[in-house]
Amino acid sequence: MKTAGVIGGGAWGTALALVCARAGLSTILWARELEVVAAINRDRENPTFLPGVKLDAGVAATGEFGDLTACDLILNVSPAQHVRSSLSAFAPHARRGVPMLLCSKGVEQGTLKLMSEVLADVLPSAAPAVLSGPSFAGEVARGLPTAVTLACADAGLGQTLAKAIASPAFRPYWAPDLVGAEAGGAVKNVLAIACGIVEGRGLGRSAHAALITRGFAELTRLALALGGKSETVAGLCGLGDLVLTCSSPQSRNMSVGLALGRGETLEQALAGKLTVAEGVASAPAVRALAARLGVEAPICEATAAILAGEADVDSAIETLLSRPLRAER
Repeated sequence: MKTAGVIGGGAWGTALALVCARAGLSTILWARELEVVAAINRDRENPTFLPGVKLDAGVAATGEFGDLTACDLILNVSPAQHVRSSLSAFAPHARRGVPMLLCSKGVEQGTLKLMSEVLADVLPSAAPAVLSGPSFAGEVARGLPTAVTLACADAGLGQTLAKAIASPAFRPYWAPDLVGAEAGGAVKNVLAIACGIVEGRGLGRSAHAALITRGFAELTRLALALGGKSETVAGLCGLGDLVLTCSSPQSRNMSVGLALGRGETLEQALAGKLTVAEGVASAPAVRALAARLGVEAPICEATAAILAGEADVDSAIETLLSRPLRAER
């Protein structure tokens, strides 16, 4: 593989374009915002979404999907709720069988589908793979050490993709389980909001640790119900990503929860933010998906209720703490 196309000019898309360029791939970054395209090509920087990071000469930007047609690999980094529309726009320009690395974490509202299922709807001829794991865009862009899961059912293709984007500071570990990788990434964003609420409410580190642990139980139950494997979510794309996202205000999702826990409204928590907190949109979809599958997910349910204005923070916490005692599994 010699060329990569990246769909999505936000912070994570820009960081992954840098990953590809550092791995020796000639990289084209598609961005919806024309000012982002112009700034990257003129100044070698994305000041809107990733300020202060100089981009390698191997990264070029475009606003035309047709410029990605000849790429050996496509990374879709659109926000989860926009993956269907971005893939639909790219579809007329996609080569049959092109490897599509899905880098968004979420569950689509309405359909309750994972991103690989959305890809199958829109671009069934593409070869699907998933990139997920503990990774902050700013740290990856600065070249700090990062390890992620690259899930692909085709072992040969998965290992080829991992080698294509790997560098000394960016280590993809191949796994065959797309569903587990996607479930881990989607649910951890919702749990990160819950952890932020606990932190913002000043409930202490013990409560924070308990929430991560019981949240991981919910994440695992949902992944298994979807057909994923427990060993997948016990790795980088599940437990690893959960620990990172639930432990740092640098996390977009945790920062929203922090604001809610301190008494702000959701509108106030989101005001002025250019970046997307995927957990806000995924929470109602995760709640509905758990209900459809008969999976017990009280933390995700409580978080979705707070975000929807169906419960305030204190009543949601009281409901969780008054649940019947049970055995730990």
